[in-house]
Amino acid sequence: MEISGGIQASLAGRYATALFELARDEKQIEAVGTSLAALREALRDSDDLRELTTSPLIGRDAAVKAVSAAAGAMKLDPITTNFLGVVAQNRRLSQLPQIIRAFNMLAAHHRGETTAEVTSAHPLTDDQVAALRTNLKNRIGRDVSVDLSVDPTILGGLVVKVGSQMIDGSIRTKLNSLAQAMKG
Repeated sequence: MEISGGIQASLAGRYATALFELARDEKQIEAVGTSLAALREALRDSDDLRELTTSPLIGRDAAVKAVSAAAGAMKLDPITTNFLGVVAQNRRLSQLPQIIRAFNMLAAHHRGETTAEVTSAHPLTDDQVAALRTNLKNRIGRDVSVDLSVDPTILGGLVVKVGSQMIDGSIRTKLNSLAQAMKG
C-alpha cells in the first residue's frame, strides 16, 4: 500500500514527507519521531506555544527565534530543530499538528505498521494502550502504531480509525442512538 501520494496531496503532508525523507536519509527517523512526540505534548500542554503557532500577529522573525528557543529548551534533535525554523520562516506553524500526524503515518508505514487513530475521553494508561495495540494487531493481522488523542466530548469509550474503517464505541454515539430510537 503506497500512502505517500495521498499524504503529499496536502500542504502538511508535503512538509511531513520532506521531513521524513530527510530523517530516513540521515537514519534519524526514531530521533525525529521522539522530538515530534515531545513537540505534540508541548503543543497540547502549553498555551504560549499554541499561541505562537497559531497567532497571525507574531512576525516571521519573532516566530523563528521563538521556535528556535523552544526547540533548544525542549532538547529536540537537530533535524527537527532546523525543520521548525523552516516551517516558521514559511509561516506554516499552524500546520504542525497535521505535519506531526502525517510524519507518524509515514514512519509507521516505513516500519511495516498500520496506524490507528484512537480518540478517548480521558488519557489512556500505558497498560490500556498495550492492550489496545494487542487487540488491534489480532484484529488487523499486523503491527499497529497508535496515534492517541483526547476529546472529552465523547464522554467515554473509544473511537478507533484504521484506514477507512471506524469503530465508534463512544458513549456520546450510544446516547445519540438511544435518543433517536426513543423518538420513534
